[in-house]
Amino acid sequence: MGGKALNADHGIHEQMVEWRHDFHRHPELEFDLPRTSARVAELLEGFGLAVHRGIGNSGVVGILKKGLGRRAIGIRAEMDALPVTEENAFAHKSAIPGKMHACGHDGHMSMALGAAKRLAEHGSMDGTVVFIFQPNEEHGKGAAAMIDDGLFNRFPVDAVYAIHNIPDMPLGHFSTRTGPVTASEALFEIEINANGGHAALPHMGVDAIAVGSELVCSLQTIVSRKLDPSMNGVVSVTGFASDGRRNVLAGRAVLSGDCRALSPGTNTAIETAMRRLATGICSSHGATARVVYKTIFPATINSIEAHARAMSAGRSIGAIVDGACPPMLFSEDFSHMANMAAGCLVFMGNGTEGEHARPLHSSQYDFNDAALISGASFWVALAEEELSHV
Repeated sequence: MGGKALNADHGIHEQMVEWRHDFHRHPELEFDLPRTSARVAELLEGFGLAVHRGIGNSGVVGILKKGLGRRAIGIRAEMDALPVTEENAFAHKSAIPGKMHACGHDGHMSMALGAAKRLAEHGSMDGTVVFIFQPNEEHGKGAAAMIDDGLFNRFPVDAVYAIHNIPDMPLGHFSTRTGPVTASEALFEIEINANGGHAALPHMGVDAIAVGSELVCSLQTIVSRKLDPSMNGVVSVTGFASDGRRNVLAGRAVLSGDCRALSPGTNTAIETAMRRLATGICSSHGATARVVYKTIFPATINSIEAHARAMSAGRSIGAIVDGACPPMLFSEDFSHMANMAAGCLVFMGNGTEGEHARPLHSSQYDFNDAALISGASFWVALAEEELSHV
């Protein structure tokens, strides 16, 4: 990597590895992050940053200001782990059964902390970096909780950025795109109410399972037949429950599932088609439908300006940068922050071998310590370019 990389900054990599392994051994979930948030705050204070705790329940914000510049940027890192039992055998494996950093948030925190330390001690910048350590990314609630608690009113930023590692992507590689970069996620529940009846006399009742089965098949036509082919979307029925018994036709059935979309318009189109299908099919059978459709994560939309600055920062450290990668259909609650300021979510390679190539959320995944330098170097370069003295 180039001159802005941290390779020559003796000791910083070892410190980031130590922090990450400590976070990995002690995973915490959702908003319940007493140890993690306390450790993050302690380290930031040790670097000389002004630290604010308890934002959005357990979020932590560190403020680094240098010079008289009025421009400010945000750097987001997640703190929560997953309810997964780790199957790795290395020394830093989770010490808490049923909890694991299976998405790399331990690495994301450590990269941001490394950048904060480096910038505090040696950074050449004229402005403010707001380091945002958020809870409960996995359930899509942490970013919104911090925003609702006044995050950007108290600490306004001109742009906000986040990195997410990608397994089976080579080390030293970064990718991003303008426009939609990750999908929205909406959860739905369709309750079908019918008459039910005796299993031997189906003509005298209405079988909610039969109605629900027809609806399951019809929901699969939303993407293939109800959306413009240029609109990306996914509709998945993931649950089907009823009150039917051995000789009793079901009078009530509940379908539940998950929808993904790369634009608000597509998400709305999916919801509209789902409601129309549920109402029409149930009505044709003499049943009724109740549809609940709740968008948990909006789509993440990268701004043109923030994307350009992220590209420049990646190239300045000698990384291989793809600025037009395909969008991902997973969801990210960084989307809430990108709705508040010009935002850019960047993907970073986690390596192509062993546990570093295992899928996110796998019980055998691990963040790659070798990627810590890449991520921290990116953050330092981005802050120094965004907050240049020029």
